[in-house]
Amino acid sequence: MREYLPILIVGAIIGVFTVIFVVVYLLERRKKETNEYARNMSDSEIIRRLLHYAKPYWKDFLLTFFIMLLSIVYDLVSPLVIGDIQVLVKQDFELRDLYVRVAMYAGILIVSLVCTYFQAMILQKTGQKILSQIREDVFTHIESLSHAQLNNIPVGKLVTRATNDPNTISYMFTNVLVTLVKNVMVLIGVLGAMLMLNYVLTLMVLCFVPFVVLFTVIFQKFSRKVHRSVNDATTDINTYLSENLSGIKITQIFNQEDRKMADFLEKSRKLQRAKQARTFVFGIFRPMVYMLYVSSVLCLFYFGAKGCVRDSAIMGQTITSGIIVSFYMYISKFFNPIQTLAEQFDTLQRSFASAEKIFTILDMVPEVVDEPDAIELDEIQGEIEFKDVWFAYKPGEWVLKGVSFHVLPKQTVAFVGATGSGKSTILSLICRNYDIQKGQILIDGIDIKKIKIASLRSHFGQMLQDVFLFAGDIRSNILLREEGISNEEVWRACRYVNADSFIKKLDKGLDEPVRERGNNFSAGQRQLLSFARTIIHKPSVMILDEATANIDTETELLIQDSLEKMKNIGTMLIVAHRLSTIQHADNIILLSHGQIQEQGTHQELLHQKGRYYQLYTLQYQKQQLQNQ
Repeated sequence: MREYLPILIVGAIIGVFTVIFVVVYLLERRKKETNEYARNMSDSEIIRRLLHYAKPYWKDFLLTFFIMLLSIVYDLVSPLVIGDIQVLVKQDFELRDLYVRVAMYAGILIVSLVCTYFQAMILQKTGQKILSQIREDVFTHIESLSHAQLNNIPVGKLVTRATNDPNTISYMFTNVLVTLVKNVMVLIGVLGAMLMLNYVLTLMVLCFVPFVVLFTVIFQKFSRKVHRSVNDATTDINTYLSENLSGIKITQIFNQEDRKMADFLEKSRKLQRAKQARTFVFGIFRPMVYMLYVSSVLCLFYFGAKGCVRDSAIMGQTITSGIIVSFYMYISKFFNPIQTLAEQFDTLQRSFASAEKIFTILDMVPEVVDEPDAIELDEIQGEIEFKDVWFAYKPGEWVLKGVSFHVLPKQTVAFVGATGSGKSTILSLICRNYDIQKGQILIDGIDIKKIKIASLRSHFGQMLQDVFLFAGDIRSNILLREEGISNEEVWRACRYVNADSFIKKLDKGLDEPVRERGNNFSAGQRQLLSFARTIIHKPSVMILDEATANIDTETELLIQDSLEKMKNIGTMLIVAHRLSTIQHADNIILLSHGQIQEQGTHQELLHQKGRYYQLYTLQYQKQQLQNQ
């Protein structure tokens, strides 16, 4: 018994760690019902969906596979060559024989290095193509989501889904999957070589494999959880930064820098704790696999030395010094892939966690979609009709209640009323930014749900109160990357809406740089650029939602002149608080609590002396006081 005491000690240590890990694993499984990560996709589902992106490049992966087979030759043959050299140098030998074996080893090594280089190049190119496709799919799908869905998802989270997460998945395609396949093949090849060399020592090494499998299964449980935690914490920070960097002026105005910094530090500490937990989990698993490797080497030396002292046999198998050297290298090559698999498994779990987040976005079903029989409209006259329309952003909280009105082609119709009365909602519904719950909306007598969304929106031009300008230059913001429009047409649109007056004063004219959100232009200038952007796309229906709310008097006069010109283009729908800007509208609809209270021309509504008359009188008196 004393003879096998070292082996029993090794076995006892491994057994203790195994019991500890199994107990912790079982305790963790009992927490499954309260797991904060409600969404759990199976590995097989994630792999199946990821392989869909790899399928178009199967030829590249097949070529990589054959190159990989050549590089594996080094792992399988080099231990035999070294073992042969060990046997050779123990006896009288010709120097020429040693040179041959060294040259053979060097040749195998060079072939392996060349194969590794080409394998890496092919995989990197393929991985970048897959990465681009995933990003494109995510971005395209985000564009298809309705306004209601986009309002419920923080911008920072969407940015993370389209940037950080695809990067993690790309590494899986460029490194992890091929490495996994290679290591599995190396394991199989090494195992076969070991069995042919000495099956007794091979069986001894295989005694450690069940523990490797067990530790891997346990590690998987904790690894996926901590990777989700890191991803969530990263998303939280991106979301927080996106919001607070956009609103940093408000933070400075109200002297809230310290509080915002405290919030940011707390989120940073949350990410730090999540990463520490991930490091802790992996920091346990990797040493455990290394412990099994060291234990197998100790057993090899123990049993091998006993059998090698006088070239004696164990279970009918002769053990020589050459076999021990070869086996030592084979054990290294057997456990090295396993240890690499541990590292790759960590990355694989990280990729799966990222893929899970991406597929969560891709699995969101757009709420506003084309009907199966939706049609294209080459042109529209601009006739709009609401028939008993009911709409609510939240179930039961009606914003519009049985609204009905009729707009004739080329008419200018204005919507007025208190904040929350439903004015802007009406304009959003016409463009199908949201779908109504009851009633019907018609364009030229056709239900808008029967028209393809892209076709419908292509006939509308929207000018909002908060004009969004993209980073670039003035020309690109007017054209929005549309091709086939000449420089003269751009200038003609600018002159039409009186935007040319300030553009000509700029150093670079239409090529003047536009900073993020157009911060280097005034509100009035941004609004005039918005008008030019709308006009150049030749809309049949123009929508102005508080387009004159935040501008100075001088710019308002320019915009008023622009509006008069734009009335000749097509139907115009206006939401305005300044009643002075809509006096010449063909019809004015006054809304209150989601219902039409009054409608008619400016003079007709004043003659009625109702709510519109009261609003106009109050604004007129206010204006008179300001002029004094």
